Amino acid sequence: MNWISNYVRPKINSLFSRREMPENLWTKCPECGTMLFHRELKDNLNVCTSCDHHMALTPRERFEDLFDGGIFTEVTVPEPVADPLHFRDQKKYPDRLKAAQKATGEVEAMLVAEGEMGRTPIVAAAQDFTFMGGSMGMYVGNAIIAAAERALELKRPLILFSAAGGARMQEGILSLMQMPRTTVAVEMLREAGLPYIVVLTDPTTGGVTASYAMLGDVHIAEPNALICFAGPRVIEQTIREKLPDGFQRSEYLLDHGMLDRVTHRKAMRDELVSITRMLLGLPPAVRGDLPAPTDTVDAADVPGALPNTAEPDAPA
Repeated sequence: MNWISNYVRPKINSLFSRREMPENLWTKCPECGTMLFHRELKDNLNVCTSCDHHMALTPRERFEDLFDGGIFTEVTVPEPVADPLHFRDQKKYPDRLKAAQKATGEVEAMLVAEGEMGRTPIVAAAQDFTFMGGSMGMYVGNAIIAAAERALELKRPLILFSAAGGARMQEGILSLMQMPRTTVAVEMLREAGLPYIVVLTDPTTGGVTASYAMLGDVHIAEPNALICFAGPRVIEQTIREKLPDGFQRSEYLLDHGMLDRVTHRKAMRDELVSITRMLLGLPPAVRGDLPAPTDTVDAADVPGALPNTAEPDAPA
């Protein structure tokens, strides 16, 4: 046995060999190209620390930040008929669904949950753009109706986070039928006097914008989010003119009266708490869960306070 070849050389190679780094430790910002460490990016709610670009956020990540303590209960959504049109392009529609479910770990493109936000009970729904572009199909329609019915049952406000590329072509006219269905669900909330708040994220386009995404009592958008029915490239090709800078972005729509607020993602929760409690006629939320102050406070416990040097009262 050659101990140099079998032991010494492998030992030396292991000491000097380059360790392989996992591919998912770094994320490249699509706006400025900065490489961001995954933990730092997660702690910043998927907002670039260099250029402040708001990247996609999954519904579960949103809900973990939105609900108190990240605790929420999922609302059951009725399952629609699978592949009603037997649609097939390069792949069968069921195969596309299975691939999206495997990639995202979710059943469909929308998640509905209930819980407390700033000690205020709410129902929330959020679209997942990573699931087939967040496209609106029958399941998304069922999810919004389930969210509205649950809000009506519990008499809670509904907050919806939209992120979609429009209707789902694999479901054809059945997908477009979700526009009037969701409109009726929103009208049910309005008739019951329950607040319906929409947070538009990048991107919100197509039939989603033409239905439930623009029917809220209050419309808030994340910075620089694309919000439109037809995209800017389609409009430019149609009218054969150059569009203004920032056309169909959040700030442009805010200036032209289509939005109420443009709010940074890190301030979104506090903004939603304030608006929700205002619409419900509740007092402002108390920050933190501090105990109520006592009637007597020892000066030694108050930073910067002078000690009490007064003599005690003489006994009667």
